[in-house]
Amino acid sequence: MSLGNDKIKVLIVDDSSSSRVMLKRLLETDPGIEVLAAAQDAYTAARTMKDALPDVILLDLEMPGMDGLTFLRKIMDQRPLPIIICSSLTDQGSARTVEALEAGAIDVILKPAPRSDQERAEAAETICNAVYGAAQSRGRGRAVRRRTGPAAPVPPSPRLTADEILPPPNFKKAHPRTEPIVCIGASTGGTEALREVLCALPPDAPGIVIVQHMPKGFTSAFARRLDSLSQIRVFEAADGMPVQQGHAIIAAGDRHLALQRIGQNYRCKVIEGAPVSRHKPSADVLFRSGAAEAGANTLGVIMTGMGDDGATCLGEIKQIGGRTIAQDEASCVVYGMPRAAVERGHAQQVMPLNRIATAIMAFARMHRGG
Repeated sequence: MSLGNDKIKVLIVDDSSSSRVMLKRLLETDPGIEVLAAAQDAYTAARTMKDALPDVILLDLEMPGMDGLTFLRKIMDQRPLPIIICSSLTDQGSARTVEALEAGAIDVILKPAPRSDQERAEAAETICNAVYGAAQSRGRGRAVRRRTGPAAPVPPSPRLTADEILPPPNFKKAHPRTEPIVCIGASTGGTEALREVLCALPPDAPGIVIVQHMPKGFTSAFARRLDSLSQIRVFEAADGMPVQQGHAIIAAGDRHLALQRIGQNYRCKVIEGAPVSRHKPSADVLFRSGAAEAGANTLGVIMTGMGDDGATCLGEIKQIGGRTIAQDEASCVVYGMPRAAVERGHAQQVMPLNRIATAIMAFARMHRGG
């Protein structure tokens, strides 16, 4: 399925011949995607781009000569385009990937190594959906072309709801007043959106739990980077970790994250299980746990991202008496998840990214003030 009448043209830039072949084969499983070229280095890619600009670039960071991060920065300075980082899972690679996201990359995927037909199908779904999301991006204010048309291809995997992981909330259950809790869900474009929100919060910000769609292994480096930039502390989630004032906790890239209430306090519950809304971690799981465990003490925030993960269970926070916010279209890199929440009537407020931190603190003051 293509966006509009044209195929999405992708430029692969990777020094590994086997990786280029694999990525090309995975992308070409979708009839709406065309591989424009597969370049072995940044210089070959630059020559290709003189003749024809791609809609999306799939970029490896570790390359001889001009490395991928330098190439990305040159593109963003000269002719911004949506770039997806396709990275191997190493400590150095994770840190450089976070740098690339700060420099303007739109998304990150783990370089696939499929060993079976099932793994190949899953890898193709992941990479093709990332390309569709990047092709729709607004480019964070840069002059990135925006396409119109269907939101994404129809993936082959089954779509499971939060019922797979957690039972629905008991909407008749009373929740005594506690410290306020903020649950945030984000996907494509969310890394920089989260940086903006968290860096604007003061040290007494309420406890925050976050689902950002990222591959396994990259969330740890992402949390460390945000911790170094913010006045609040930022951690990757661990089972049993307390959720408390001045702390933000980000779900690990391959586990669901839920809230668990212990008396007047909250802690993280890290859960194995199948993807929900085709994601693990899933914002729907986090939002459902917020509704079930914290009730009206919860503020749910849904931010930029493709698809509709979180839109359903944001409504459960609203229904149980909590507050809900959706990022507005103008400030989203991809207006998918917030759009779904707004269209379902689950967002009580819709606002630009630069107002979300202020709204979080307003919710906390109102809640603490009684």
